[in-house]
Parts: sequence; C-alpha cells; structure tokens
Amino acid sequence: MNSTSYPVILETDLAGVERHGRGKVRDVYRIADRLLIVATDRISAFDYVLATGIPDKGRVLTQLSIFWFEFLKDLTPNHFLSARVEDYPEPLPSFRDQIDGRSMLVKRANMIEIECVARGYISGSGWKEYREGGTVCGIALPSGLRESDRLPEPIFTPATKAQNGHDENISFERACSLIGEDLAKRVRDLTLALYSRASQYAETRGIIIADTKFEFGFAGEELVLGDEVLTPDSSRFWPAETYQPGGPQHSFDKQFVRDYLESIHWNKQPPAPGLPAEVAEKTSEKYRQAYRVLTSHDL
Repeated sequence: MNSTSYPVILETDLAGVERHGRGKVRDVYRIADRLLIVATDRISAFDYVLATGIPDKGRVLTQLSIFWFEFLKDLTPNHFLSARVEDYPEPLPSFRDQIDGRSMLVKRANMIEIECVARGYISGSGWKEYREGGTVCGIALPSGLRESDRLPEPIFTPATKAQNGHDENISFERACSLIGEDLAKRVRDLTLALYSRASQYAETRGIIIADTKFEFGFAGEELVLGDEVLTPDSSRFWPAETYQPGGPQHSFDKQFVRDYLESIHWNKQPPAPGLPAEVAEKTSEKYRQAYRVLTSHDL
C-alpha cells in the first residue's frame, strides 16, 4: 500500500484511555498492567518536533520494531505482546483509525536509566569526540580513522537519557555507577550481541547498520528489550552500495529534513518550521525503503 492509503497522524486522542506519557514521536497509554505505544508521524530534528508529519513514519517504526523483536527473540525476551487491534482490550478497537498499523500492546517495564548504544562505525557524536581526543566514551581508538570508517570491532558506548536536548555519551565506568556493575556488564554484552546479529543480517540485505541504540527494562524480574528496535530513528542505516568512508554517508533516515532545515538557515530555536510536501514525501520514501529492504515486504 502506498502512503496515500493512510492519514498522517500527528496526535492521538483516545478518549477515556489514560495517557501514560508523550515523547517526541510516541504517545503512550496505560492499559491496566500493560501499555499501548502509538508511533505517530511526528518528526524531530535538532531536538525540536517539526510542524509537518512524515507519511507512514509511525507505521514504519512500529512494523520494523516488530520484525526485529521476532528476529532477535532467541537472544533476549522483549516487551512486545500484540499489534492486532482486534486483540486489544476495549475500548481500543474503536480507535482503529488512529492506531492500526502504528501501535503495539506491550508489557509494562521499569526501564533502566541508560541508553545502550553499539557502534560499528565512527560517525555522529562518536566522530566528533574522536576528532577531539581519539576516544569515544573513554574508549581509545586507533589513530588515523576517517569519518564513517569501520571500527576494528563494535564498541559499547552508553548514554544518559535526556527528555529534552541531546543525550550525553558516558563512559562504561559511569554507566556502572548509575545502574550497577553487574547490570552494566549484562546490558553491554547483550547490546553487542544484538548489534552483531542484526548488522550481519542487514549486510545480506545491502544495508550497513553503522550504530544503533537499545533500551532495556525489567518486566517483573525479567530483563526485556523494549521501546523501538533498529529503526531509522534509533539507528544509522547506510546503503552498502554507496558506502565510501572519509565523510558523511547517504542514509535511510531524516537526512532530507536536516538538509532542508540547514538550507533555510533555521536558527534551531522554536517555533520549529514546517516542511515542503516534497521534502516530507522524500523522507517518507526513505523510511519505507528501509522497511522494504530489511524485511523483503512492502509496508
């Protein structure tokens, strides 16, 4: 189905259902001892939610996360329960027009207070830190690396979560002080195992996963993988056929949006501008393309 089959959803309004939280992209509702996570079509850039939505973005984030939850389930349990609206408890099915294809019913989990980032390539904030001191999150890397170079082996670079503004990269030692050494080692090893499995698969599909972030929490006593998993919002996906280290790479994400905002010289202060229809549609196609390539299915 193409993007015109579904409305762009910027806000959800599930009357009578308790709202649990609202992020830059997701609306979360409390359903007894479970949560309903709805991925809207909101898009953020430079830490601000823009006035224009991206068609199908929320559906891609949800459906791709579900794909990866299934693909990786032998490595770790996850919080996913169902994405079938007909299986949701009342009154949720009556809101099908807002939640179908873009929502997940999940176990409630107490999320740990760090983001678990795996990097296989040097890019983004890691590249910036490396240029300044030859390290990423305190990990010394070989000298002479170029932007977007593949690292000798993937590294675990945790970050603190920020409700507003950029997350802050921290050392492994700092992560240990926040969540305890045993848990930090556990999520480090799990993060690298998940990244290794996913990146090897993605390479067979012609996509390089340069880096990605995972979030974990405890559902009761069980450590589970939660939130979104290996999407264009939480990862850098690069087409292998155009990969050329030594500078930024083409990517399956919001690069069209960033480029447009830079071209209009937005001062990166509120209010955030809207986007021309062409930029929104090009960005939408990048998200849909990532889903098609990784899953071998149309959205």
